[in-house]
Amino acid sequence: MKKIYLHGAKDQIARHNTIRDINKQIVLNYVRARSPISRAEIARETSLQRSTVSAIVDDLTLEGMIEEIGTGDSTGGRKPTLLKLRSGTPAVIGVDVTPRETTIVLADLTGSIMQSEVFPTSPDLGFMNEQILAKVTQFADQNADANLEVGISIPGIADQETGRMVYIPYFQWADWDIGQRITAATGLPVIVDNDANAVALAELWFGPEEIRRTRNFIMVMIAEGIGTGIIVDGQVYRGEGGAAGEFGHMFVGENAPVSCSCGRRDCWEAHASEKAIIQRYGSSNGHGAATIDIDRFIGLARNGERQATRVLNETARYIGIGISNLIIGFSPQTIVISGSIVKAWDLISEEINELARRSIRHELDSAKIVPSALGDNPTILGSISLVLSRKFASAN
Repeated sequence: MKKIYLHGAKDQIARHNTIRDINKQIVLNYVRARSPISRAEIARETSLQRSTVSAIVDDLTLEGMIEEIGTGDSTGGRKPTLLKLRSGTPAVIGVDVTPRETTIVLADLTGSIMQSEVFPTSPDLGFMNEQILAKVTQFADQNADANLEVGISIPGIADQETGRMVYIPYFQWADWDIGQRITAATGLPVIVDNDANAVALAELWFGPEEIRRTRNFIMVMIAEGIGTGIIVDGQVYRGEGGAAGEFGHMFVGENAPVSCSCGRRDCWEAHASEKAIIQRYGSSNGHGAATIDIDRFIGLARNGERQATRVLNETARYIGIGISNLIIGFSPQTIVISGSIVKAWDLISEEINELARRSIRHELDSAKIVPSALGDNPTILGSISLVLSRKFASAN
């Protein structure tokens, strides 16, 4: 039997001390992970009484979390009624803040996006407060009868325990209180996290089955900066104050083409981020970094343009150096690479894997290094995952 891991189960047990609450969480997560599934299958695989499962399913149906979708094949008696998560009902408002743009979405329990608003991220914090609060409030007012929660991913340090957004280095924002503002205006609970942690959670929630079943992996997100999300035994490791995983600031070499967000030119981020790629390419052809974006650069490299190919290979070397350090320090099962760079995976994977192999003791298995399958906007899926993981860990 495949084991179902319940995200946040330790916290859930601390909050609820009844067996029924725990069983309800188990049933809900079986429906999420195995749908379409019948009551009998849930009872058989969990060893719960059929009557217990039926009562819990009735409760979850009334709460709008699951629904019946017809009947399955009979094994000799009545055809079983199949269950799945209820789709099409708003459950999440996701807020994804990146240095370039901010996305706010309304999503259902399956993570499907129902509405979306996108606008440029401004360095003016007061203006951003107004924009985000207005759009979140609009979604909340339009769906006043829904059981909504808000998830926010940010490119900086967030303390999930306190809801405090400690620091966003790109804009030098400190102690951002947008979460408290949203709760005060709408009454909705808000959960916040670093964008890399949120994307690592999205890999557990929406990634391919191979990743969802991996207990220990590191997600490396290469964007304007570099962030890492660490999964240990199926849980996001955040560290004290939410500051774990800031490996974009580890030393990988001197004289980088750009400054890191911390101001140094020897960090991994300064050598291997998208802004480093663009600056390296612009310097190499004399046209400057302002004339190209990452997608156009990758298109040029894929088409065999000499300078783009050289820059891509050099960047792959720095990505590989950083990953090598992660493997030495953590010995994970898998490294997942996320960001636009994965569109050139066939051009860079050999170099990255070669550098990673140098860091492995010969008697140990090498970590798998794979591209993310989450698509072009993994951070918005991350903000949705923050809420879904809490909902599914505290079904009550």
